[in-house]
Amino acid sequence: MALPWKLHGDGKSVGALEIVGPDERLTWPRTIGIGTQHVVAMFGSTFLVPILTDFPPSTTLLFSGIGTILFLLITANKVPSYLGSSFAFIAPITAATASQGMGGALFGIIAVGLLLAIIGAVVHLTGTGWINWLMPPVVSGAIVALIGFNLAPAAKNNFVQAPLTALITLAAVILSTVLFKGILGRLSIFIGVVIGYIAAVIAGEVDFDAVKNAAWIGLPQFTLPTNPFENPAVIGLLPAFLPVVLVLIAENVGHIKGVAQMTDAKVNQYTGRALFADGLATMLAGFGGGSGTTTYGENIGVMAATRIYSTAAYWVAGFVAILLGLSPKIGAVINTIPAGVLGGVTTALYGLIGIIGVKIWLDNKVDFSKPVNQFTAATALIVGIADFTWNAGTLSFNGIALGTIAAIVIYHVMTAVGRARNTL
Repeated sequence: MALPWKLHGDGKSVGALEIVGPDERLTWPRTIGIGTQHVVAMFGSTFLVPILTDFPPSTTLLFSGIGTILFLLITANKVPSYLGSSFAFIAPITAATASQGMGGALFGIIAVGLLLAIIGAVVHLTGTGWINWLMPPVVSGAIVALIGFNLAPAAKNNFVQAPLTALITLAAVILSTVLFKGILGRLSIFIGVVIGYIAAVIAGEVDFDAVKNAAWIGLPQFTLPTNPFENPAVIGLLPAFLPVVLVLIAENVGHIKGVAQMTDAKVNQYTGRALFADGLATMLAGFGGGSGTTTYGENIGVMAATRIYSTAAYWVAGFVAILLGLSPKIGAVINTIPAGVLGGVTTALYGLIGIIGVKIWLDNKVDFSKPVNQFTAATALIVGIADFTWNAGTLSFNGIALGTIAAIVIYHVMTAVGRARNTL
């Protein structure tokens, strides 16, 4: 059977004003190189989520690779994307694991994936207009921002355990973005982790015993989710998890628009498929013990820098991630990353998640002279950052859930009343 990609030009070079489209490729050696580069781009962030949530890294890598291939199949090779670990899951997973164990957290991940898949199917049939109405930029920006800033205490807790290592890591992350050009400048998180890790090794903060005993090849650790019929208490975790869906929608839609702008506007018609695919990939990961997935901005950066949007490179990246996931030795190495390194990198990373929300406001020119926008953002941020909680029987609503609800309700109630009273 013929492969779906046609060779771009001579397959060896890309002109200054050219791009390699999703249905094109370079020669296979070059495509394999670009695909491996995508693995490097996603690696620093993808393995951080299981480390921060105490999930097995090898399992997460395996399911990120499988999820990427599933995504490419469902989107008919039209949307170049890597599905890596979503940081939006960190806070609810941490809370769920503390109360219901890893199985309870996996149940929440599956619920998010199911809802996202349903939304994807609806978007495929109806379009994205209703999403834009439900979550205008002031709302979506507030939700993304509060999820990042809600994680600030977790960054501090790791930072103070080894302040010097954390400071070296943070400095490496920050400086590498301005010291290096092109791809290296876009891999600041990965570079920061490597430099911080070397500093931690020198300081004697890394224990390699588990690495010595780990096999080079083998299946990762699989964990089943908690059955809600056997333990109904896990249903109470849903309010903390379901707001993550809104972030995944914003990330996926933003990714599609970015790719469409650089390649072909027709890519936008695959938005529903992309949401559906990400939902299925997240569900699959949840059933086996992996982290929930999302389309990765790091890989968009690689495409922007190389002008190569070939989905063939992502097939390579997916298979490489699967191979990495089948190496317990690599998983053991990842597990040795100490708290100081995590504290340094997450101080920057969690803040960047928050700033992405601010960027949504700026890109869409949200007018904060309007009270409706002021109160929507202000209230949601305070609720999320302070981590307000509300218990209602078996249900527990954390700061992310309450902040999300606040943003949506405040905006639409104020808008409706303002229009009725002609005060907007």
